[in-house]
Amino acid sequence: MNPDTLPAWTRHFTRLDQVDDPVGRALLRDACPLEAPAGTVVFRPGSACEQYLLVIQGSVRVQQISGSGREIVLYRVQGGESCVLTTSCLLGGSRYSAEGICESPVTGIAIPEVSFMEGIEHSAGFRRFVFQGYGRRIAELMALIDEVAFGRLNARLAHRLLELADSAGTLHCTHQDLAVELGTAREVISRVLKEFEHHAWVSLARGRIDLLDTRALRSVAEGSSPEK
Repeated sequence: MNPDTLPAWTRHFTRLDQVDDPVGRALLRDACPLEAPAGTVVFRPGSACEQYLLVIQGSVRVQQISGSGREIVLYRVQGGESCVLTTSCLLGGSRYSAEGICESPVTGIAIPEVSFMEGIEHSAGFRRFVFQGYGRRIAELMALIDEVAFGRLNARLAHRLLELADSAGTLHCTHQDLAVELGTAREVISRVLKEFEHHAWVSLARGRIDLLDTRALRSVAEGSSPEK
């Protein structure tokens, strides 16, 4: 490979293919491709963090389980994204506090810890990419905390979707419109809608939401668990 050419996979990540300094370009060229089948546990609580992970395709669910067995999905790492918990562990020299599981076959990139730290210290372009992704995910996690602390937004949202849908089960509105309706942040609405889509209860498109399983949504709105 030409030493001035970045690998093609960098184009999957916003601004990563714009890294133009020698240190950043070298660590990206030396990064290792990885593949993992669905169900693979990428990391678990207490495990050491030894590499910076970037997902090209697929989805990794990051979740935390309480001592009583209650599970909460913190976020998902999907194509074009990095893992904020991995970033935090590498920067802080700490171990993982949650679990990451491949929800589907995953292809990605692993950058060893030594190379990651060298990039943070000596590559402005790579450092900018890392911290921009970190900042976005922290904002999403803060929105999640708000949701957990101040009420069951999923029930309120399910109720409002059923209320606003037309006879064909369609809403023509944005996530921001629903956020205003429910007095919360757009990021919170987007996260809950993604969960609904993951369960195949709704289908999301730009400016449009289609209700696929009104029975399940009605159960959520009433505060009970949908039948499997």
